[in-house]
Amino acid sequence: MELYLDTANLEEIREIAAWGVLSGVTTNPTLVAREYAGRGAELTEEVLFAHLRTICEVVKGPVSAEVTTLEAGAMVAEGQRLAAIHPHIVVKLPTTEEGLKACRRLSAEGIKVNMTLIFSANQALLAARAGASYVSPFLGRVDDISWDGGELLREIVEIIQVQNLPVKVIAASIRHPRHVTEAALLGADIATMPYGVFKQLLKHPLTDIGLKRFMEDWEKVKP
Repeated sequence: MELYLDTANLEEIREIAAWGVLSGVTTNPTLVAREYAGRGAELTEEVLFAHLRTICEVVKGPVSAEVTTLEAGAMVAEGQRLAAIHPHIVVKLPTTEEGLKACRRLSAEGIKVNMTLIFSANQALLAARAGASYVSPFLGRVDDISWDGGELLREIVEIIQVQNLPVKVIAASIRHPRHVTEAALLGADIATMPYGVFKQLLKHPLTDIGLKRFMEDWEKVKP
């Protein structure tokens, strides 16, 4: 399973990329706007595209960039502009009727699409049939309404395997490290998560205790 960051923060991306384990990034308008809030600079399309291009150059892997329009024709036009930024850009579309229409048109042009805001197996099936390269079920948000995000992911992975559909599953809305473990066990192709969760994957108190003990023992015997 590949590991992605769900962020638009360049410092976070550079740090995790340096570990050698980062395969891609997912972004959305909220994440990008957060990076420019309070800076006094207008977030123009030119500024946004330059920011996305920099992310692609750092990651050297797929970068999902979400459209900000809701009508199919406008989504297609915006998706074409986004795809022209860099070969690694994946156009992110909402799973709606208009989103499906735009997905079919963009995928027919050879542009990779990530269908987002998926909360049911049937939505994932529709997105796959519309030509999506990726589908993104939201585990955490499903858990929030007292259903089982893991069960949703299991259904989607099984349907895609049984139907032999050429689409990758991105486990999204990851809230904690256990979500990552569940996604890997359930067969997700990718898990995308915030910086804080990514850092938690590496942390364990026994590792810290063991390392401290090793270093103390070394200090006692080193030449």
